[in-house]
Order: sequence, then C-alpha cells, then structure tokens
Amino acid sequence: MPPVAKTSAQRPVTAAQVCADFNDVRAVMHYTKAAHDLGLWASERLMLERILPPPPAANFPILEAGCGAGRISVALHSLGYQNLTGFDFAGELVEQAVSLATARSAAITFHHADATKLGQHPAFASASFAAALFLFNGLMQIPLRRNRRRALRQIAAVCQPGAPLLFTTHDRDHSPLERASWRLEARRWAEGKQDPRLREFGDRRFEDHCGDTFMHLPDRAEILADLAASGWTHVEDHLRRELTKESRPVREFSDECRFWVAARAS
Repeated sequence: MPPVAKTSAQRPVTAAQVCADFNDVRAVMHYTKAAHDLGLWASERLMLERILPPPPAANFPILEAGCGAGRISVALHSLGYQNLTGFDFAGELVEQAVSLATARSAAITFHHADATKLGQHPAFASASFAAALFLFNGLMQIPLRRNRRRALRQIAAVCQPGAPLLFTTHDRDHSPLERASWRLEARRWAEGKQDPRLREFGDRRFEDHCGDTFMHLPDRAEILADLAASGWTHVEDHLRRELTKESRPVREFSDECRFWVAARAS
C-alpha cells in the first residue's frame, strides 16, 4: 500500500514556503506599512549609533540583509548614510523597498537575493562591506540551523575583517512565562507530539493578520555557538527592554527581542 501523501498543513516548513509567505499580499502590506510609518525603533537607533560612524560615512558601505520593504535602509538614508545596499529573498518586498526609496529620493541599491546563497549572486561577487545588519529577526526566519549558519558565513564572506554585524532574535528564556511555555513544548517533542510542520526544537509557525509566519526562537547559548561556528566573534547582546522603553506602536509591531553585535573574524 503506497504511503499517504502529507497535506500542506503537515509538510515540514521549507525555505520556499517561507519565501511564499513573505510574498503573500498580507505580509507585503504589513511590512510596507511599517516601512512607511514606523521607521527606526528607539532601540535600533541606539544600537546602530554604537556600531556605525556618524553620517554621511560615504566610504563606509553598509549591507542590510533581509531588508524587507526598506524600513531600516530608508531610515538610515534619512539620517544621512550614503552607502547602503539591501537585499531580501522575497521579491515582492524588494519591489516595495525600491518604491519607497524612490519616493523619498533615497539612493539605495536593493537586490533580490538569498542570504544562504549570497556568494552566488553576481552583485556580491567582489563586495566588501564595513558593517552588516540583519534586523527584525530576519535570520531566525530561515528554516534549519545549518542554513542559518550558512547565511552567517555568507554574510561574513562579503564583509571586511572586523566589520560589525547587528541582528536580532527572539529569546526562549526572556520571561518566566516563555520558559514555562518551552518546557511544555519540550515535552511535546519528547513524546513526538509537536507540530508536524516544525523541524527543529525552537521552531514556531503561526497565522495572524500578517499571514503565515515561520520563526525559530533560540536561546542565548545557541546563538553564541552559531556565531563561533560561522566566522563571527561575539561582542555584546542585550534584551530590548534593557536598552530603552519603546513606543506603543513598536511594542504592538514586535514582541521582546534580543539585540546581538558580532565582529567579523580576521
């Protein structure tokens, strides 16, 4: 008897599915609205000031991985940064980023590219960036740890030695409620009762007004190990609430997260 085919609700999450989710009109509208209306969070601005020289920094090329609809890059341009390149694997979002940059007369280069295959993109063949960003948990929306490490190595390969990398993740240990939730999830995995779409402990997939979303939620030890294995040296990390109090629109847009700063190893 042939095996029963899995339904779409049971198939393990793939990169192609995550890309399709971000190209969904609900996600495009959500991230485009944030790019137009929200701008930089207070915590993002604070951390960016720590790792970037003062603008215009014309000779300081900055790479934004997972640029989405252009929220970060366009905001940086408005602050005076002149040498910005962004990329995203969701083509619909890249189109929105180009549109926003054009509307605001922001000279930013955007590419449709995959962080796990950056070296295969001709635009990055001889790139040498002085800093890299991967904000709003973009790295954690890549399924499978080996692929997230591959993305970190690919970004390191197009950065100068010592270049800072600023990125964010969720944190499974950030509150007692979160820790209790993951203890229950660990029991489900031990019993083989986890969501069949998930492939690694820490994965989540949920649906809300933005559409379907995949996210991997790590703990701190996981990220430290991933940085060490992919050409980066850990510099500092902080939960967002430890940095500053965010506005209500930001808190409604994003849950608690952890900011990470790493340096590209020599």
